Amino acid sequence: CRLVLCFGPLTTKRTLNYWSVSREGLVREFVAQNNTSQIKHVIQILSQEFALSQHPHSRKGGLIGLAACSIALGKDSGLYLKELIEPVLTCFNDADSRLRYYACEALYNIVKVARGSVLPHFNVLFDGLSKLAADPDPNVKSGSELLDRLLKDIVTESNQFDLVGFIPLLRERIYSNNQYARQFIISWILVLESVPDINLLDYLPEILDGLFQILGDNSKEIRKMCEVALGEFLKEIKKNPSSVKFAEMANILVIHCQAADDLIQLTAMCWMREFIQLAGRVMLPYSSGILTAVLPCLSYDDRKKNIKEVANVCNQSLMKLVIPEDDEMDEAKQSMTLLAEPTPEESLPKLRGKPSGTADETPRPLSFPCSSERIQVTLNLDGIVQVLDCHLHDTSIGMMTRIAVLKWLYHLYIKTPRKMFRHTDSLFPILLRTLSDESDEVILKDLEVLAEIASSPAGQTEGHGPSDGSDARPSPVELHVPARASQLSTKGLECSPSTPTMNSYFYKFMINLLKRFSSERKLLETRGAFIIRQLCLLLNAENIFHSMADILLREEDLKFASTMVHTLNTILLTSSELFQLRNQLKDLKTPESRNLFCCLYRSWCHNPVTTVSLCFLTQNYKHAYDLIQKFGDLEVTVDFLTEVDKLVQLIECPIFTYLRLQLLDVKNNPYLIKALYGLLMLLPQSSAFQLLSHRLQCVPNPELMQTTLLVGRFAQRWSCLLGTGTLAGLGGSVCPPDIG
Repeated sequence: CRLVLCFGPLTTKRTLNYWSVSREGLVREFVAQNNTSQIKHVIQILSQEFALSQHPHSRKGGLIGLAACSIALGKDSGLYLKELIEPVLTCFNDADSRLRYYACEALYNIVKVARGSVLPHFNVLFDGLSKLAADPDPNVKSGSELLDRLLKDIVTESNQFDLVGFIPLLRERIYSNNQYARQFIISWILVLESVPDINLLDYLPEILDGLFQILGDNSKEIRKMCEVALGEFLKEIKKNPSSVKFAEMANILVIHCQAADDLIQLTAMCWMREFIQLAGRVMLPYSSGILTAVLPCLSYDDRKKNIKEVANVCNQSLMKLVIPEDDEMDEAKQSMTLLAEPTPEESLPKLRGKPSGTADETPRPLSFPCSSERIQVTLNLDGIVQVLDCHLHDTSIGMMTRIAVLKWLYHLYIKTPRKMFRHTDSLFPILLRTLSDESDEVILKDLEVLAEIASSPAGQTEGHGPSDGSDARPSPVELHVPARASQLSTKGLECSPSTPTMNSYFYKFMINLLKRFSSERKLLETRGAFIIRQLCLLLNAENIFHSMADILLREEDLKFASTMVHTLNTILLTSSELFQLRNQLKDLKTPESRNLFCCLYRSWCHNPVTTVSLCFLTQNYKHAYDLIQKFGDLEVTVDFLTEVDKLVQLIECPIFTYLRLQLLDVKNNPYLIKALYGLLMLLPQSSAFQLLSHRLQCVPNPELMQTTLLVGRFAQRWSCLLGTGTLAGLGGSVCPPDIG
């Protein structure tokens, strides 16, 4: 036998075919005789001396011979598969493309005969096929495709496929950059996913990252195949959420939600949306990473409209997972949680270039939350606040992202105020700087957050915001309250027990807001009135004006103090939001209103004209007249005359309707008329002068009013006398009791 085989390298193809047939017949005889030693001997010679020979013709002969042996062995070939397959797989790496083709053909015949018996050797077959899938020779590639289809049929028909042993190889090969290898991998994943007896979903965390990387391939065909595969997995997840390892895949999705490729980002974002909605609070420990990926997408333009819409749903769904119970969970409860809180590295993952991610390295047990029970998870509030703070500091982010960040902060202060106030001192400076934003919507949301900080009862807790202004942690913006100002503020608030209680951060907020206006005059000019009016809606207007007046009373920059008082006075006199406060000051009937007037008056003295307008508002006309008399001793500047001009314009507004009507009562309001004439004398002959002059011309003449009164009384008495004579027979009189 050995002597005959030695002529193999010198024979032609026809001789090789004849020789292979003869070898097949020889092996059949050995099988019939159950001579296993001779069968192994023949296979060994074909492998060592021919298939692995240095001569190409010998290798061809050996491959043909091994295929013939397999055919001859039939169902018994499974006993010798290792000896048959190994030399053939070695030839897959041959430099000669024809030999690689022969190896494909030989292995095809071996597998076709052995069928299910080759499954224990599946990994080595898969490894060899994955290499041939990228072969440059079209014939070799065609042969490998035939073998690949045959192997897929065998796996599909069998229920003995070793998925556990195959996953490590699949996880390794899925990171191939070759297009053909990627196509080969995806085709196998699709096949395995379609087999009912194979549950590939359990091992999805092992291959999900690789699938998303393949999704970014340059080939449209491969991208489409990968998209289909991911779609099938997502359908399976929706059908069987209880068996899905959501936590182990969360960080993988976070990474790919930040991908530069639109298809990868959109697909990952869709997966994230489903994960949040299906897993619920299981995803809460990964909130910081999710927000890192989702928030920037909210500012995308119409070119990425789909990603923006899905990201918005993710953001809203995640926000709903934060509940008040998260603020009540103490350290003891945290240590008993069913899911461990991820470390900062886990919750804020970075892009990685290796197969295994954070979740893969630290798998966690997962129990899917049922409707009847809720899994306790730890809210990683520090990580969330860190992400939100970073986005607020980033000046390049879009408006919608900034609004979303502020909505998150407001939501956290509502749901978890006690925990959030630990971060208030670090957030306070950036929240103040955000007031300079170009967008009114951003400023509105920012004011909502600041108002919640200033009014939340949690801010009164010791250690979060002491009333003396002490702070253990330094801050870029000073938060300390001057002692005298603090005392005045407390006194003012005590005089208004009916107003909402403000915490220690309220006065700090007022101090720093005025500092912001002082250092950024443009903000005061363009947005000052808007900011204060909105704060009056969100907080108590009386407290705001009371505290600002206290602070301005000690302002060293007198020019700023005058400007700020003028701004506050204009808001007080013109804003519809302050209607109730104006009515309170108009009559000064209560101790609270009188106390507020005294507080405002002291600061309003920084600006003479606003002081007069405050006297007009509170109907202190004599004092207004006395003040105007003092104006003769002041330096009359253009700015001063401009303010007088504006005051005249205000007198003509609906706010001072009551004042204009009081001009009819000349006898009881002489100082009002004198004060208005005083303003008239201060003005040059301008449009404001003409306006006020025309108004004063409408004031009734006191002598004429007195004559009219006497004529009226005489007519009334005469009529009464006539009526008495006419009606005397009726025993009655129509004369009023005050007429003699």
